[in-house]
Amino acid sequence: MQLEWQPAAGRRAERAARPAVDDETMRQFLEATVAGVFALPVGELSRPTRRQAPVAFGRQVAMYLAHVALGLTLTEVGRLFGRDRTTAAHACRVVEDRRDDPAIDAQLTAIELAVAAWFGLVAGRPEAR
Repeated sequence: MQLEWQPAAGRRAERAARPAVDDETMRQFLEATVAGVFALPVGELSRPTRRQAPVAFGRQVAMYLAHVALGLTLTEVGRLFGRDRTTAAHACRVVEDRRDDPAIDAQLTAIELAVAAWFGLVAGRPEAR
């Protein structure tokens, strides 16, 4: 399966005219970006078990970004991270609730900008540079 992406206008991406990006590259980029921002070991985010709370939240953020910033369906997000769609839905609710914290909201905004810039470069759109 290969998913496609287009930068979001607001909080939810449109599903048309997206450049192709392979699943593994997309997941690794999201995990590495989230790990860097939250100072987490990147390898922990892809483990099949829940792990400690900060790692679990980092994985939830990566799933949230896949859904909100990249426009993937919850089923696609679950498949991308080796989880169920209900787990992806829970992750999105948890992250949205934590956005009330200004520090976390600022971190998430920065990650969303990084995701948009990287995928803009992948698509070859100069305005994303």
